[in-house]
Amino acid sequence: MSLPLRDLSAIVTGAGRGLGRAEALELARLGAAVVVNDYGQPGRDGSGEASAAPAERVAEEIRAAGGRAVAHTGDVSDFEVARSLVELATCTYGRLDILVNNAGILRDRMIFSMSEDEWDSVIRVHLKGHFNTTHFASAHWRERAKASGGPVHGRIVNTSSEAFLAGSAGQPNYAAAKGGIVGLTTSTALALRRYGVTANAICPRARTRMTEDVFAGLAEPAPGELDPLAPEHVAPLVGYLASPAASRITGQLLVVHGGMVAVVERPRVAAQFDSAGESFSHQELEDVLGSWYAHRAPDETFAASEVLSLKRA
Repeated sequence: MSLPLRDLSAIVTGAGRGLGRAEALELARLGAAVVVNDYGQPGRDGSGEASAAPAERVAEEIRAAGGRAVAHTGDVSDFEVARSLVELATCTYGRLDILVNNAGILRDRMIFSMSEDEWDSVIRVHLKGHFNTTHFASAHWRERAKASGGPVHGRIVNTSSEAFLAGSAGQPNYAAAKGGIVGLTTSTALALRRYGVTANAICPRARTRMTEDVFAGLAEPAPGELDPLAPEHVAPLVGYLASPAASRITGQLLVVHGGMVAVVERPRVAAQFDSAGESFSHQELEDVLGSWYAHRAPDETFAASEVLSLKRA
């Protein structure tokens, strides 16, 4: 079997369950040594016996399959925890090559009902968590590139969401965080290109513990059939973007689920209006913008709701 990630090391955040677990297992299957991060603490199983932390369970699963993995328990929205995570990878494996930012939480509420804490906590875990790990990983790659005098293998795969693209009404905190992650990704891609590092964002659709309420109305697969919303549909794209083969792909946004990958085009300017004088007057804006929007459907906004209908042909 070909191992495109042989001799490379990776971090996957939020990898104790669901999508992150599937991504960590896929990277290990492709040959990477993995640091499995998750916030979850040790607990008790159904019989009351002590159980390992989720990150340790996934790391053990990788080791049992013949791979290399260590666990890291901590909240990546904490700057120092993110530092310790990257340091664990570099100390254990000698360097870091791949960073998969997946950790996240949901606190769904309509904008008029959302509390300050519900807003802050989602922005902190998703957006600040992505920044924290990226900060320390990018510093590591920059130093390696300077020391070697040439580019290094560095790969960042960030996790955005269709909630950002489509404008999910009941998730203003989540949609805002995921939109911010796209901005972080494109900025990072430009900043790190000179060092050989790529940064891309994916919008995965997967049935996990975090999204069980979101997909509660969708039918479960029949026995023996792979769920179209299984995280295993997402993980191969993450493995590919982490590989040397994807060196030309950076600053991109891709939707992935159910055996389908869609490349999302960047926004384009639909129209431009110039003022007759030095600046616009209220009436002139009404003349040009009012006329423009008078002929557009009222539900045609910047949100790209059509992505929600994407499926494998």
